[in-house]
Amino acid sequence: MRDCLNHRAGFDRVLMTVAATFLTVSASSALAQDQARSSAAELAIEAAIPRPEPANVPPPTASDIKLDTTATVQDSAKEPAKEPVKAEAAPAPDKVETKPSDVATTPAAEAPKNETAKTEPAKSEPAKADTATATPAASAAPAAAPAAEPVKAASNVPAADQPVADKLKDIIGAKTSRHFDRKNERAAIEKFYGARDFAPVWTQAGSLTAAAKGVIARLKDAASDGLNPADYPVPDFAAATTPDALADAELKLTASMFDYARQAQSGRMHWSQVSGDILYPEHPVDSSEVLAKVTTAADASAALDSYNPPQKLYKELKAKLAELRGQGSGPVIEIGDGPALKYTPAGKKQAEIVVEDPRVPQLRAKLGLPENAGDTRYDATVAEAVRKFQNSAEMKVTGILDDKTVKAINTPKRDKQIDVVLVNMERWRWLPRDLGVPSLGDAYVILNIPDYTLKVMQRGQQVWTTRVVTGKPGTHATPLLTETMKYITVNPTWNVPPSIVYNEYLPALQQDPTVLQRMGLKLEQNRDGSVHISQPPGEANALGRIRFNFPNKFLVYQHDTPDKNLFARDDRAFSHGCMRVQNPDQYASVLLNIAMPNEKYTPERVRSMYGKSEIDLKFPTPIPVNITYQTAFVDDGGKLQIRKDVYGRDATMINILKNGRGKDLENVVAHSQPSYSRPATTLPSGVAIANNGGGFGSSGPNFFERLFGAPTPPPAPVGRRPQQQRVFTR
Repeated sequence: MRDCLNHRAGFDRVLMTVAATFLTVSASSALAQDQARSSAAELAIEAAIPRPEPANVPPPTASDIKLDTTATVQDSAKEPAKEPVKAEAAPAPDKVETKPSDVATTPAAEAPKNETAKTEPAKSEPAKADTATATPAASAAPAAAPAAEPVKAASNVPAADQPVADKLKDIIGAKTSRHFDRKNERAAIEKFYGARDFAPVWTQAGSLTAAAKGVIARLKDAASDGLNPADYPVPDFAAATTPDALADAELKLTASMFDYARQAQSGRMHWSQVSGDILYPEHPVDSSEVLAKVTTAADASAALDSYNPPQKLYKELKAKLAELRGQGSGPVIEIGDGPALKYTPAGKKQAEIVVEDPRVPQLRAKLGLPENAGDTRYDATVAEAVRKFQNSAEMKVTGILDDKTVKAINTPKRDKQIDVVLVNMERWRWLPRDLGVPSLGDAYVILNIPDYTLKVMQRGQQVWTTRVVTGKPGTHATPLLTETMKYITVNPTWNVPPSIVYNEYLPALQQDPTVLQRMGLKLEQNRDGSVHISQPPGEANALGRIRFNFPNKFLVYQHDTPDKNLFARDDRAFSHGCMRVQNPDQYASVLLNIAMPNEKYTPERVRSMYGKSEIDLKFPTPIPVNITYQTAFVDDGGKLQIRKDVYGRDATMINILKNGRGKDLENVVAHSQPSYSRPATTLPSGVAIANNGGGFGSSGPNFFERLFGAPTPPPAPVGRRPQQQRVFTR
């Protein structure tokens, strides 16, 4: 009971204090109404206190005591210019007559306008005071209230395009995949349009821009580049009369432009869709770069066209494609009927036989032989051209112009030729844009498998060429790849690939335990039972005298050969995948003079190194090697040459393109990787083993290390002798 009285007495004292304070402030306020308000602090206090109607004043509550006991109003008034005007300040209420009771009831009166003031009155009140002290005349200028709203930045979008920009902002902000199903393209769109306040780039006030017209023209002419125009639909801007339709057309055209640039540069199909023995470096387009380049170019069509391969051979195929489709110029040449024409070279017992025929000039023109165009002689040059045509047409190669050959020449399978040209243009998209290395005059090596030729190029010109032997069709097909040649090995050791060891040599040992010894091959067996077969350097070595090394996962390379007779044949697909070079000493000197021009290498100098020990000649700058599959190309005389589809790559690609799986063709297909494992093997009695089981405890160095060298071991710690390493000869 006493406690209650004590609390009641304390509460009464608080009420008395509040009442006294209330009367004092009220009296001061009433007196202030009769006096001139010249003090900036007084004006600030007045402006900081909203004035509700007296009839709505509720009785004092405990919260009112906390608000009024802070006594910070007078302190705030001492520093009127301390805080700048805050944009989030609430608009001042209409000015009403100030009543003595208004001051204490401010929080309750604000509650209907601002819910925050009901729960956090202490925060809202000082904010209003700060605003008022910074602008003493605020209470007298209600028109200044709109400044409290956030200021919207001025738009750079023309008024006529603003509705379309608003729709673009909504569509792009939704982050849907309706137009763009690739993450990098969506990111490029958001960045590009966001930077321009979402203003359209293909239209202005509903009309097409010059850039849009250029892009549309390029997309509609996609067929000239061996692409399918249906893959790059052009929206109907003429029918787009609303902001929604214009925004939709804007993004559809951008999406088609992305598709064209991507497929023009990298191909309609990924090379892994065709075979597992193809490996070219990826070179995807940068979507942001496409947008920036095309939209700012003086000629948008040319800018988009630049994503097609820049190589001369590609552009020549493009021109021939136009001719095959009937867009070329010139009369159609027909070879007339007549007797069979045969060329007989000079022999030991007979002279050269050259027949003449009035049809030969037409034949020369048809086969692309510009020299001696009017010559009527069926000579060696004409006969060789006929042989090449017969080979490309998959006919019996005789070099004789008979009725069957004349018919084939006069009625070529035009549709098939168009398909062959198309897939060859597609394969050019897989190759790097820069085939060579700039520091060496854009030098590079390019090998064409179906033509069985190798060329060394520098500064856009052919430096040297030779015949090659390539891999047999099937599992031994020469892979398509781009790598860099890092060094040449003179007097190489032949480390027999595991596929040959286990598929050919070990079965042969079961029939004849001495066959490897008679062939000059050395067999080593490790303690785990695996075997390694090699052939030491020498004149009879399967790799000949020189090996050209460009390390790759397929473990193929170029090399000399002791079997020179195969180079005389027209079809030269005989190897296990590696490429045999007809004149390796000349090839080596050409490459060495490109890589090290001051060394002055000659074929004679290279041959002087022949011996029994391996010699590695390393290039300071590696030279790119491009292994290609060109069944269609334009020769130096401007004639379209067609070669036999020895590996069936054309047929596979034509079938894939005609099935039309769309963008799915761009996906990467995973293939099983080459296996070079060497399982344990039980050798028959009588087999000569070079190391007699004293080899490695495991399978030893892998085939790649034996072929191209093992990685450099880490340096030994200081003060400790390095462990002795076994040396593996290549």
